Parts: sequence; C-alpha cells; structure tokens
Amino acid sequence: MKWILLGAVLGLLLVYPSLLTLAAAVVAAVASKPAAAAFILGLLARPHLRRWAR
Repeated sequence: MKWILLGAVLGLLLVYPSLLTLAAAVVAAVASKPAAAAFILGLLARPHLRRWAR
C-alpha cells in the first residue's frame, strides 16, 4: 500500500510539476513555524514511540 501511494504521488508530480512548487511552499511555511513543525513531528513519531514503549 505504501508503494502504491508513493507511485501515485510521484505520478501526480510528473503530470503536474507545479505541485512540487506548492508542496515546497507548504513545507517551508510549516518549517518556519517551530510550534507547527514540532506538532507534526510529534504526530509522525508517535507510532514509533508506542512500539518502543512496549
């Protein structure tokens, strides 16, 4: 499933190159706000921490 989603995203970026610019702008906007970046990193790390805590 992970590979299918990756292929879909790469296909969209290939068909619509402007999406890469939009994605880079969104990442830059989130990275410029430390609280938002910490929140998103916490959400991404949570499943890994649950496995580690068991």
